[in-house]
Amino acid sequence: MAQSRDISSYIIAPDPDAARLTRAVQGIDHTGARIDMAVVEERPLTIFLNNREIVTAMTIGDYPEYLALGFLKNQGMLAKDEDITGVDYDAELDTVVVRTASQTTFEDKLQKKTRTSGCAVGTVFGDMMEGLSDVTLPDIPVRTSDLYALAAQINRTPSLYLTSGAIHGTVLCKGDQPLVYMEDVGRHNAVDKIAGWMLSENVTAADKILYTTGRLTSEMVIKTALMGIPTLASRSGFTAWGVDIAKDVGLTLIGRMKGQRYVCLAGSHRLITDADPSTIADEPRKAGRKAG
Repeated sequence: MAQSRDISSYIIAPDPDAARLTRAVQGIDHTGARIDMAVVEERPLTIFLNNREIVTAMTIGDYPEYLALGFLKNQGMLAKDEDITGVDYDAELDTVVVRTASQTTFEDKLQKKTRTSGCAVGTVFGDMMEGLSDVTLPDIPVRTSDLYALAAQINRTPSLYLTSGAIHGTVLCKGDQPLVYMEDVGRHNAVDKIAGWMLSENVTAADKILYTTGRLTSEMVIKTALMGIPTLASRSGFTAWGVDIAKDVGLTLIGRMKGQRYVCLAGSHRLITDADPSTIADEPRKAGRKAG
């Protein structure tokens, strides 16, 4: 049965029925009955900057141009005023070439790779951390009523995350409205797609919220801060380094947001508590988890 959730507020919404994103796989369930299951596809995408190969990422294959732009932007390989002359995607070769008017210098960055805990083996370069010293995030208030509204809509939006699993979603939001919902096998890919879309459309970041279904790791915090977005929220939990970096750069970091519950471990000064949690439909706690 088709899902009837309203996605009219989205500029880009997930398309869980897109043919190339999943493949039917046969198996058996716990009763021994045969089943057909839609399983998320992975495919390599090689990103070039001018004539230099930068990285091959495993991705679901949608929005490759946004992924390439966002990846290069978030790795500091594209300057703020970079003159991008073309973004060319070759579906047969699974490559994206981002072209700039002048030759970029990124050899030093390629020598400072650090493997991160991101799914699908995310890669972050050492001087991403150095770039944080120039980040000043705007103090835009965040209403808890907006956070509750966002979580309720996003968690019910038809998506690969809901239908197939094995995937992460990241959503660019403004106020109580989700705007762009990207999915991928790695949460870092999903946020890079959003960064690429923002760069392509010249979208401002100061009044935005980033919502993710994945963990709030150091890489997610760094990328959100470098994008200029002051608030990052998730259904999932935190890493200690992610919290430390959020505190250092002044990012509001909200996790474990399920039902009426959430935890804010950094930047709580931005929160405006204008919603009564008792009026929010709660979600059952997982067995074995202590209250509090």
